Amino acid sequence: MITLEDIKKNEEVQELIIGAQKQLNVLGYTEHSIRHITIVSNRAAEILRELEYPQERIELAKIAGYMHDIGNSVNRVDHAHSGAILAYEILKDMGMDVQRRTEIMMAIGNHDEQTGTAVSDISAALILADKSDVHRDRVVNTNMSTFDKHDKVNYAVTNADFKINKEKRLASLDLTIDTKICPVLDYFEIFMDRTMMSKYAAKYLHIWFELIINGTKLL
Repeated sequence: MITLEDIKKNEEVQELIIGAQKQLNVLGYTEHSIRHITIVSNRAAEILRELEYPQERIELAKIAGYMHDIGNSVNRVDHAHSGAILAYEILKDMGMDVQRRTEIMMAIGNHDEQTGTAVSDISAALILADKSDVHRDRVVNTNMSTFDKHDKVNYAVTNADFKINKEKRLASLDLTIDTKICPVLDYFEIFMDRTMMSKYAAKYLHIWFELIINGTKLL
C-alpha cells in the first residue's frame, strides 16, 4: 500500500505544493504550504485514529490531508476540484489501486466550503482538520496596515487547540482571539461557512463539533 512517506518523496507532488504557495503569495492568500498541509494531514489521521477507524483509512486520510491543496497550483478558484483530479492522476501513476485513489479524490474534491460537504469518513476528517487550522502563523503578509479580513482574523488567533474525544463523541476547537486586533464577530463573518461545514462533517462521523472562543462556548 502506498503511504504518506511515499507521497512526500514524490517530486511532482512537492513541485505542485511549491507552485501552489507561489501563486497564493502573489494573490495575497494565507499559507497553504508545508506547515498547513502537515497539520491537516496529522490532524485528519488523529481524528480517525481516536475514533478507532482502521489503519488503512487513517493512512488515506493522511495522504488526502497532505495533497488537499495542490489544486492551488492551477488556480485558487475551484482548487478542490482541480486538486482532486491532479491527486487521482498522480496516485494512479504511483500505482495506487482505483478504490483507494478514488477515496482520496472524493475527499479532496469536497473539502472546500463553497462546493463540498462530507461524503466519507476520510472526507469528514479532512474537513475538520482543514477548517480548524486558524492561526497567525498562516499570515504571509507582514504589513499589518494592508491586512484584509482573512489576514486580520487569522493573525488575531494567538492559540488554536483542536481536540477529539472518543468518550464524549466530541471534536473541540478552542481559539484564543486577540480582540484588540479583531473582534470575535469578524471571525464568524469570515468563517461561518467553514464552521457549519465542520459541524456537518462531525455529524457524519457521529460526533459533535464544539467551538470555544476566549473561553466561551459558541457552538
